[in-house]
Order: sequence, then structure tokens, then C-alpha cells
Amino acid sequence: VLRFLTNAEYDSQSHLTLLLIGQPMLARQLRMGAYAALDQRILTRYTLPPMELEESALYIRHQLTVAGRTEALFTPDAIERLHQLTRGIPRALNNAATAALIAAAAQGKDLIDDACARQVVAEFTSQE
Repeated sequence: VLRFLTNAEYDSQSHLTLLLIGQPMLARQLRMGAYAALDQRILTRYTLPPMELEESALYIRHQLTVAGRTEALFTPDAIERLHQLTRGIPRALNNAATAALIAAAAQGKDLIDDACARQVVAEFTSQE
């Protein structure tokens, strides 16, 4: 359907513009033979780079603020360890931070410290 829509010319001034936004798997799928015609019609591509450590810290802080938390919940060393584990990829950072929250709750801690982050790293790396 997308290929058909990109072929359609409605008039000499108006062309359909589509934005395809997705995970890295989308780019791999588009390069497959079945989607080659669509892949050839993509004029501009952009890959969002992973976050730097400071961006990861701000991201976690923002997510906590949205959830209603005003004071710090993660220690700086825990954020650094989770950032290293996830290489600054937001979805992975969300998963790791959630696992750290669960680890802290299981231990009765009010603050996610490096010990909680180390536990998450051990759990995540043992699954690989």
C-alpha cells in the first residue's frame, strides 16, 4: 500500500510525503528484497544516536518527574552503571531502570544505588 501511495501523483504541485519512524529493525526489513521498491523511494534517512551519560541522567529524571517524583531516586553511580549497560538506548534504559526500581523495592530501599544497578547488570547480562 505504501508503494502505491508513493507512486500516486495527485497534481504537479502536491506529492504525498510519509515519515517512517521505527526501531532499527525497520531499516533492516526495508533492505529486504520484498521491500526494495519502497526502500528505493526513501529520500532522507536519520538514525537517532544513543544518549550520552548526561542525557541518560536527564531522561531518567524527566521520566520520574512525569510519574510525579520530585526528589532524586537514582544515585549518580547507579545512573552511570545503567547507562553503561544500555549504551544510552532509551528503551533499554527504561527496562533497566524499571528492573532497578523492582530490585530496590525487593530490598526495601528508598533509593536506587549502585548495588541495585549491579544486580540489574548481573540479571541482564546473564540472559545474553
